[in-house]
Amino acid sequence: MSLTLDTYRLLGRSGLRVSPLALGAATFGTEWGWGAERDEARKLFDRYVERGGNFIDTAATYTEGSSERLLGEFTRGNRESLVLATKYTTLRRPGDPNSGGPHRKSLFASVEASLRRLNTDYIDLLYLHVWDFTTPVEEILRGMDDLVRQGKVLYVAISNAPAWQVSRMQAIADLRSWSPLVALQIEYSLIERTGERDLIPMARETGLGVLPYSPLAGGVLTGKYSRGDLTATSVADSTRKDLTVANGTLTERNFAIVDAVTEVAAELGRTPAQVGLAWTLQNPAVTAPVIGARTPAQLEDNLGALEVDLTAAQLARLDEAGAIPLGIPHDLLAGDFGRTLTRGDLKVEVPGHR
Repeated sequence: MSLTLDTYRLLGRSGLRVSPLALGAATFGTEWGWGAERDEARKLFDRYVERGGNFIDTAATYTEGSSERLLGEFTRGNRESLVLATKYTTLRRPGDPNSGGPHRKSLFASVEASLRRLNTDYIDLLYLHVWDFTTPVEEILRGMDDLVRQGKVLYVAISNAPAWQVSRMQAIADLRSWSPLVALQIEYSLIERTGERDLIPMARETGLGVLPYSPLAGGVLTGKYSRGDLTATSVADSTRKDLTVANGTLTERNFAIVDAVTEVAAELGRTPAQVGLAWTLQNPAVTAPVIGARTPAQLEDNLGALEVDLTAAQLARLDEAGAIPLGIPHDLLAGDFGRTLTRGDLKVEVPGHR
């Protein structure tokens, strides 16, 4: 594979060029009890850009707004060269029902606040961050399209939403000549693969570039946790480890996946984190995993994933270790019985499905 940050990829069905690894800025600021102080965050930003990276991911409420404010400071000298992605919908003011959600009032207010914090006139990519089943899709899409027509947003995208709703929105946008969605951000890793059932196939079919967040499963795939942590009882949220334990991510199944990742890493002379990230990059639907380093050393390690070449045998081992049942109707349609029902013993080649 052997990529570099300046081996740019097109984002979905747009012409926008982005790096194959996006720099996640949720670690910029320490308001959540973990993360990077300003000077350390600046080192992360500078190192990523120096290596040719141009794709930076944040959100309106990451680290209580500090993430956007720091990016507004860091990007003053090279704003035009960067692709800044931010998100709206998460509650910005507790107690104010209209300061969160996907509706028009929340959308416009959140974007204006993000523009001020980011110290910019426009946002390259705006995500609907979290779906909440309360707002008509026409209201969302028309609001997004209005912002694009005003020049405050260039492209629109979506995250954390059901596949059927995303595909419906894309169809409506196409039929009404509104700005289409160009990207889908989902949790996706060797440990979390349920997106393979509907979300990722839907994205490929409708022209959405997939941007996995938590591609290392909250650090589990780095190998920094042990089976001894299975018995941890902490449910505090002051550290990422406490959050990982509380979320139930440390399971025997997941440690078996980590074992496979560690074995492949040893064979290649690489780190488990690099192998875990390299696996996501092998998926043709994936445009750019979002990496969330807290230190320059972690960032350098993550960027090393671009140089990892997994053999077909190693890929097969990793796939098998993290495999999940696709469920109905996917297992039926993918199996020999399903194909026999529609083709009999005829040989029919389907592009991309050999």
